[in-house]
Amino acid sequence: MTGDAAPAAALLPVIVLVGPTGVGKSGWAMRLAETLPVEIVSVDSAQVYTGLDIGTAKPSAAERAAVRHHLLDLRDPAARYSAGDFARDARAAIDAIHARGRLPLLVGGTMLYLRALYHGLAELPPADAEVRARLDAEAARDGWPRLHERLRTVDAQAAERIHPNDPQRIQRALEVQLLTGRSLSSWQAGTRGSAQAYRWLRHALWPADRHAHGERLAARFDAMLAAGLCEEVRALHARGDLNPALPSIRSVGYRQLWAWCEGRTGIEQARAQAIVATRQLSKRQMTWLRAETGFSAWTGADNEEFDKFRKKLQSQLGDAADGRADAVVE
Repeated sequence: MTGDAAPAAALLPVIVLVGPTGVGKSGWAMRLAETLPVEIVSVDSAQVYTGLDIGTAKPSAAERAAVRHHLLDLRDPAARYSAGDFARDARAAIDAIHARGRLPLLVGGTMLYLRALYHGLAELPPADAEVRARLDAEAARDGWPRLHERLRTVDAQAAERIHPNDPQRIQRALEVQLLTGRSLSSWQAGTRGSAQAYRWLRHALWPADRHAHGERLAARFDAMLAAGLCEEVRALHARGDLNPALPSIRSVGYRQLWAWCEGRTGIEQARAQAIVATRQLSKRQMTWLRAETGFSAWTGADNEEFDKFRKKLQSQLGDAADGRADAVVE
């Protein structure tokens, strides 16, 4: 062992349960809380916003009363919340949970947030309004694909990761290079995350049948509509200070119903678009997971599979399974 690395047995555990939207992660987390002393840390970029409840499948008041949840309702929908904000807040929540002698259980599907916590984010310069205005003007004249080609000449790695039609990320990468004279990729290469700070027990829940999962996502969205999602989005729209460019309103379901609130589409079209967007989100999340290593994969959400998952965790945790999170053994 070299440097400040600690032996694995000395590191406190962090349980991670991720997977595509609608696969049943929250249900497994609540069931796990029946036998393990866990507190749940949400890994969801939409659940951080107040007022976005039905469409984000936010835990109910009864669920929050039964199991302590963290990183819900942190921001007004008019505000922004970044992956860096999440990494900082999640680390604080994890440490506080450990201090109470309990086990942090990270649950969600915002993979960028999890990556930021695990691998870290570069300490980049703040946004510069003048530089952004200049880049916006260039994009208006030449188009974002042209700026993407420009990015390729100064940061080929970033250009490979960023789609030519992703203006926000193209702009940020060019902005960092213009402000610092260094590429975004070089900044990111020097980052350190929490990978070595905890003992990560990483698990991924997958749908047993992709087609059936897609049908469940449609039924789930219909259930949200029946529960009052249209009224929830109408209330947000009626505030007058929100717009579809905000991260909160860009969330799947809210973006499509926002267009309905503005009279730009009918409810059936908004519903169909939201279901397509939900399925696309699920596909992106599964693509991300396939590229990751170190996750134990669980397929389906039946009782037998859950029992195998729970027993695997108890084996990984060792003595921590009796509630003493500081007594983990390898």
